[in-house]
Amino acid sequence: MSNATIMNSKQRIGITGATGFLGGCIAQTLDERGISTRLIVRSAEKAPLLRHADVAVSSYVDHDAMVAAVKGIDTLFFVSGFESADRLDQHKAAVDAFVAGGVQRVVYTSFVNCNAESIFTFARDHYQTEEYMRYKGLAFAALRDNFYSDMVPLLATDGVIRGPAQDGKFAPVARTDIADVAVALLTDPAFPTGPFDVTGPELLSMAEAAAIVSDITGKPITFQNETVEEAFASRGEFNATPFEIEGWVSSYQAIAAGEFAVLSDTVERFTGRRPLTLREHLLRSSEVAEVSNKSSPIGL
Repeated sequence: MSNATIMNSKQRIGITGATGFLGGCIAQTLDERGISTRLIVRSAEKAPLLRHADVAVSSYVDHDAMVAAVKGIDTLFFVSGFESADRLDQHKAAVDAFVAGGVQRVVYTSFVNCNAESIFTFARDHYQTEEYMRYKGLAFAALRDNFYSDMVPLLATDGVIRGPAQDGKFAPVARTDIADVAVALLTDPAFPTGPFDVTGPELLSMAEAAAIVSDITGKPITFQNETVEEAFASRGEFNATPFEIEGWVSSYQAIAAGEFAVLSDTVERFTGRRPLTLREHLLRSSEVAEVSNKSSPIGL
């Protein structure tokens, strides 16, 4: 890509992924507070139009463009890339550019219980990204998010959520709550660092979550536990790579193993209010009205 296009050189908070939901929420909130930001996006045309923001164009793997994009940026929101086999390489390239461009501190979107041996395969990239930032000497706060509340209704195919989750629990969290925590950390002069679990206020089984979705939508939504073999077979109809399918299936396996059974007070501690329950979030969300019986990929 071409070198980053930057409208002015005033120091400000950088926001990657500003065309997405999380980055967009964070950018909007900061703008409403009169805080200057730089929106780092892959397409300038898709960047939100904000009063206190300028725009830089770069992908995570375009080193020169990203270095230019973060010049004058001290604090940066770093949204994790889309799940892909080369996502860790993309993250490492981005971190190299952040360091070269003089970024001092980062708020990164990670995942609960991420480690080198996580059952949920996508979580391993988050752990390795955290480790790489630590290796590069970059101060960071890792928002170790639980399962997004927004995703729960989308897990159903033909009215059934299927997967090998058994009776395992998870704590679905609204992305708006995650965004508010990110804003608090980005604007905190003390800049707390380290991992912060970001969760909803309740532990639910997948069957309980399905019942909540069913109650709100008025559509019959149930949970069917699968064996691991059945889970891989049932996803064979989707035009997806083995990497993606393994991630989807392993998300349910991780729930069964207790990897997602994490509750925290992070949202309340940094925002002063309790996080939304799954029911509260879905009642507020326009997306729940769009739940249908169409097939969709079923996994994180």
